Amino acid sequence: MTIRDLAARLRRLPPSLGPVRLIGVDGHAGSGKSTFAGHLAAELGGAPVLHLDDIASHEQLFAWTGRLMTQVIHPLARGESGHYTPYDWRARAFGAPRPLPAAPVVLLEGVGAGRRALRPHLARLLWMELPRGESWTRGRRRDGMEQREFWDGWVEAEHAHFAEDPSRPHADLLVLQKSGGYEVLPGPGSTPGPDQNVTQGDGSSALW
Repeated sequence: MTIRDLAARLRRLPPSLGPVRLIGVDGHAGSGKSTFAGHLAAELGGAPVLHLDDIASHEQLFAWTGRLMTQVIHPLARGESGHYTPYDWRARAFGAPRPLPAAPVVLLEGVGAGRRALRPHLARLLWMELPRGESWTRGRRRDGMEQREFWDGWVEAEHAHFAEDPSRPHADLLVLQKSGGYEVLPGPGSTPGPDQNVTQGDGSSALW
């Protein structure tokens, strides 16, 4: 399957939130969610991407469900644009509201995108399949020594979050980053159906 094939299959899904097909992209911090979501959004013709880093904050690393529901989920369910206030991690303050249109496909990217409160609103849940230790090492390397103290707190918080509210067991698709692109496999939460056939006919996985 190519990324174009994946995008086409996502477009064919029935809406899951008002007129929107909300696609969750979850995984450990540092697993490549943002990069993958960017590639997928481009193939979807510029689909809106909401990064959960804009919803979370230092004080609420994972306790942001209510704000997301009020600012984004409920308006999209009514077919209206959402308006969220992005968090500035350096200034430690929320900024001016930004619109999130009720587009045919909207990507929700970030740690916790597949939490139980959001799963009923998702058309599909994708999980970036990279072990947490490797993900965290990549994230620490990306952010540098400046964020060392933050990462120490984040690792503990993320571990606690997934222990209480795991996403991977409910993922419809697993996304593995390869040197030549991405490999997409059925996830533990997948169900048989034409849109779930994400492997080649000979049983080998797809690479794009």
